Amino acid sequence: MNEAIIKAAAEKFEAVVREQLERVERMKAEKDFVDYDALDKLVIGICGGDGIGPVITKEAERVLKFLLEDEVTAGKVEFKEIDGLTIEHRAEVMKAIPDDVLAELKACHVILKGPTTTPRQGDKWPNIESANVAMRKELDLFANVRPVKVPEEGIDWTFFRENTEGAYTLGSKGVNVSDDLAVDFTVTTSQGTDRIARLAYDYARKNHKDRVSVITKANVIKTTDGKFLNLCKEIGKEYPEITTDDWYIDITTAKLIDKKRRTDFKVFILPNLYGDIITDEAAEFQGGVGTAGSGNIGKRYAMFEAIHGSAPRMVEEGRDKYADPCSMLRATVMLLSHIGKQEKADLLSRALDICMFEEKKLEITGRDTGCTCSEFGDYVMETVKKLTK
Repeated sequence: MNEAIIKAAAEKFEAVVREQLERVERMKAEKDFVDYDALDKLVIGICGGDGIGPVITKEAERVLKFLLEDEVTAGKVEFKEIDGLTIEHRAEVMKAIPDDVLAELKACHVILKGPTTTPRQGDKWPNIESANVAMRKELDLFANVRPVKVPEEGIDWTFFRENTEGAYTLGSKGVNVSDDLAVDFTVTTSQGTDRIARLAYDYARKNHKDRVSVITKANVIKTTDGKFLNLCKEIGKEYPEITTDDWYIDITTAKLIDKKRRTDFKVFILPNLYGDIITDEAAEFQGGVGTAGSGNIGKRYAMFEAIHGSAPRMVEEGRDKYADPCSMLRATVMLLSHIGKQEKADLLSRALDICMFEEKKLEITGRDTGCTCSEFGDYVMETVKKLTK
């Protein structure tokens, strides 16, 4: 009996290994980053997702079109609306990303994406893979980049989370060996670690950051975390002006709330799971996950999104029009910077600081006691206009 169980589990593990070896070969053959300035036309995909996603994404799109009006008029930028990433449609076709939606995504250069619902055990949806995880794999968006900045606290952090490896990428590949035993997998590759590390160190060098911190649990997860840590340290030697240190994930979560130590941190490199957890903690320092955006960067594609969920309860209660668009607007700042529109990115960032933290003429409460999502978008655009006078 046990031999048959072991053989079945071994076959599933073999399939995982073969899949990852094929992925390694694809990474070895990949080309360099897209040069957006060399494109005749830049295509920006707008994908609303589900829950409050379409509402807040529409507002971010409206602000983005306002800022890129000249480029759109000149035919240098095109917007492409992409529907079909709702949980209802994904459940209907039993795919994390339906084939037609994936084809539309691949027809874009960069994507602005709203939150999507990931099925949980016990809810009404089938157990399909997270759309975010699937998109990162399908588009090879290997770097999740999340900035956190609170000037009055001396906090200026940028997190580089590896997006396509670790435990998440194989989260749907686990094996229920028997009624008593379940096994999941994690993965680290030389190629995957090299590219996230170089992206982080290059960012540190270009932005005059003098410290990069590698976060793992290599004292316990010795093989995969150990490989990740050792490779990052080796690459760090190529950047002698930057200090490389390493921390375990548990003590890092504590040191982020240590006022004496946390200002020492500048740039972080983390495997997938740790990065997901600690960036949500870090976002609390600037007002919570509802205020933070993130970039998902690959060599061919890039996707920018909010870091919070789809908040289906707000939709059920008819409060979606009061959803906070700030996370998507912060993601829009990152998109503008990524495509080389740094002045416009800085302009929008400054307008958001004024609207969210300084002037605060309108308040977002998520209910009719505050402004609507659209009203806040108007406020941001009015502030941009004032800044450009």
